[in-house]
Amino acid sequence: MSVDGWNTLLVLGGIRSGKSEFAESLVADAPTVRYVATAPAGDPEDTEWATRLAAHRARRPGSWTTEETADDPRRLADVIAAAGSNETLLVDDLGGWVTVLLDPAHQPADDTATVTELAAAIRASAARVVLVTPEVGLSLVPTTPLGRAFTDALGATNRAVADACDAVVLVVAGQPTWLKPAAAPRAAAVPAQAGPGQAGAPEQPT
Repeated sequence: MSVDGWNTLLVLGGIRSGKSEFAESLVADAPTVRYVATAPAGDPEDTEWATRLAAHRARRPGSWTTEETADDPRRLADVIAAAGSNETLLVDDLGGWVTVLLDPAHQPADDTATVTELAAAIRASAARVVLVTPEVGLSLVPTTPLGRAFTDALGATNRAVADACDAVVLVVAGQPTWLKPAAAPRAAAVPAQAGPGQAGAPEQPT
């Protein structure tokens, strides 16, 4: 565990809550950061989504490197397990990771075992790791089978990862509330958000 109270951290939050910006602020002073992007590219005709991804990329400092894991969700555990004690990883986000995990292209697969492998890699990690994830437990149960499968899988993933991490923080409307431990290990503010119509900060990674 690091001197400020944590070495591995899960950042939860809803859509446009500021969770990604908060996570980025926590690693901003690291000499180098490896940004681990988990989400698939998406529909090339979805220009609004492409704009969100572009804004997300533009916010990353030039010193950061990016690693994609969308082709194989099992790689995320391998990336974390292989990281050294002098490395800082920012994983954004587990919602995208679960989307890929449930993709028919990756089935049949033992998804529970894959989540267990991820939690074990986090628990044993020598690196400083910050993971971002959507909080799905505060919304209504989806009305479609696919929606229920996603929320169930992401909820189970969030619980496993939260248990594995040293610390957990929930970001609501830009305000961080530390859940584990109960008191904030260090002060950190969520950067100001872009207003309506401006180049906003997307909630999903590349």
